[in-house]
Amino acid sequence: MARIRDLIDKMEQRRSLRRWSEAADDAAAADTETLRGLRSRARALRRQLDRVIHVAEHRLALPVIGPNPIRKPWGTDWAWRPDLWRGPISVPGLASVPGRTPVTDGVVIYHDCRASELTFRQIRNSRAEDIAPFGFRMDVFRFDGSYLSLAVDLPDEAAQGLRLTHLIRVDVIVEMEKPLEIFARLNVKHGPNVEQMVRELPLGAEEVMAEFDLAYTKIDERRVEKLWLDLIFEGPEMNQVVLRDLTITRRPRAEL
Repeated sequence: MARIRDLIDKMEQRRSLRRWSEAADDAAAADTETLRGLRSRARALRRQLDRVIHVAEHRLALPVIGPNPIRKPWGTDWAWRPDLWRGPISVPGLASVPGRTPVTDGVVIYHDCRASELTFRQIRNSRAEDIAPFGFRMDVFRFDGSYLSLAVDLPDEAAQGLRLTHLIRVDVIVEMEKPLEIFARLNVKHGPNVEQMVRELPLGAEEVMAEFDLAYTKIDERRVEKLWLDLIFEGPEMNQVVLRDLTITRRPRAEL
């Protein structure tokens, strides 16, 4: 039945296109009363066509939802984009965000403001250079706290086979209304201990990324349990920060 309906629709579309082509050819010689009727019908049709074209061009310009490619350095053995940037979340936005608020599974906002004037919203990316279909926006108004961070739990695969010879790289695409400092802190839990490494994101650079070389840590490879990443925003008051994308990759260091 579906194939028959499609065939009928195509035949009707061809007939309609042929009628309007003939009307366009005859318009120059038509009397004014006929022209008024044609114009009215053409305008009504054009309104609906413009609606279809507008929606189609907008949606077709957006990055596709689903498995999105990740830019991987050579030798990468694990790569990941959190779900917040891959697909729609159940609560896409919130105002007056409390001090410890889950955004979605594995992503939590932390702050210590007495009166929260912070909002967040998941947004749809639409720029040509965007790979991730979704972005994450935070609007900060008055800020009377001492810290604001976004904590992202890495999946279990990040810890499997982790060695001191590994480099872990964080890539972000970020926009902001005015400059502020953003730090990336990688946390590695091994046994009862947590190793922390902090890097400032070079927001003026062409590639906004931070690399963590595990060779300079005291991680016990045999006891690695979990990893998570904190993005720490310094002085966020009266600012809007948009994280268009966030990816994390892992690769072994080249042997010397």
